[in-house]
Amino acid sequence: MRAVKISFFHMLRFVREDMMLLAAGILPFLIGVVIRLGIPYIEKLLTNAIGTNAVLKPYYSLFDIFYASITPVMFCFIAAMVMLEEHDDHIDRYLFVTELGRSGYFVSRIVIPAAASFVVTMAVLPIFSISKLSAFEMFSMALGGTLQAIIISMLVVTLSSNKLEGMALTKISSLLMLGAVVPYVMPKPYGYLLAFMPSFWTGAQVTEKQPFFLPVAVMVSGVWILVLKRKLEVKIR
Repeated sequence: MRAVKISFFHMLRFVREDMMLLAAGILPFLIGVVIRLGIPYIEKLLTNAIGTNAVLKPYYSLFDIFYASITPVMFCFIAAMVMLEEHDDHIDRYLFVTELGRSGYFVSRIVIPAAASFVVTMAVLPIFSISKLSAFEMFSMALGGTLQAIIISMLVVTLSSNKLEGMALTKISSLLMLGAVVPYVMPKPYGYLLAFMPSFWTGAQVTEKQPFFLPVAVMVSGVWILVLKRKLEVKIR
């Protein structure tokens, strides 16, 4: 455990010296302010211009789902960029033969950042959310966002050969978050065509108020993570 702790703090020192990664860590808070103040303001402008009661308001919870995903994705993006840098410099191979080991390395680079992002999301979501969310809905959004961030970070590290490719692939992989839109706009049962996307189940859980969809989201995410873990272990030896 001591080796894992040292490895994690070493990553934090690396992030502190990289302005791009440091900015990525601050960005979720800025996005939260924009959502909290900007979306209701735009809604007011639209309703006054169109002369209707609501335009964006029915989708406020969808904005909250996206925000609950953005924070973990940014945190795990930082970890993914560090892993790619260490892989390029062959540092990870040296760490594997130390007390840290392969499993400790993955814990310090994936598990701990994901756990930290979950805690941060649970702390900031009540502040920046624009819809009326129950404690369970906040928990499900934060958990779904965290699991999705793990998937995206593992996809990036597995499929990218350098940081430049990693940044491009992060943008593409983030499209997985769009699965949450489907329950809002597509009638059943056609929406279930995208049931392989974990975010779909988060959107379904919020729109249909069905708690059972949370464990389904966890199971779908677990399949993704298990498959990507095997591929990542093949790449990083």
